[in-house]
Amino acid sequence: MYSTTDFRKGLKVEIDGIPYEIIEFQHFKPGKGGAMVRTKLRNFLNGRVQDITFRSGEKVDKPDLEVREMQFLYRDGDELIFMDLTSYEQLHIQGSSASGKSGYLKESQVVQILLYNGEPLDIDLPASLVFEVTDTEPGVKGDTVSNVTKPATLETGLVIQVPIFVNTGDKLRVDTRSGAYLGRE
Repeated sequence: MYSTTDFRKGLKVEIDGIPYEIIEFQHFKPGKGGAMVRTKLRNFLNGRVQDITFRSGEKVDKPDLEVREMQFLYRDGDELIFMDLTSYEQLHIQGSSASGKSGYLKESQVVQILLYNGEPLDIDLPASLVFEVTDTEPGVKGDTVSNVTKPATLETGLVIQVPIFVNTGDKLRVDTRSGAYLGRE
């Protein structure tokens, strides 16, 4: 069990049999009564964000979560196929349930999969990854206005906005949380 004093960003909790992740939390003391904790929680099962307020010292359950290291093998339509590195079992995850992270998966990449009661919930990616640009328009010489961007297609098919000096074949570092261009490699 977790107490409200244990709350931190990213903590996984279970409330009424549903697993949540804490996105934000704030301790506050109203003028009258005891201290409270306001939280924003993301429901792992449907992805919705919910605001819940707890009394200070209130307890919540720990979810039955397991993290496994798996290797991404390939895409089969909308399904993502992973292989467990210890048992060599294959796991199929719907691409639509991957929270938009499927565009950052390269073949043979090792990631951590979060399982709840044996069912896949989330894919844990590093904060940034390096990708090769497969298609983008060439930059126009003399177009030097600051913060000018153009779309670029990465090797996984993901399209991000990049500065005009980026060309096809360049390797870029991309933030996997926001999809932002971080720099060239």
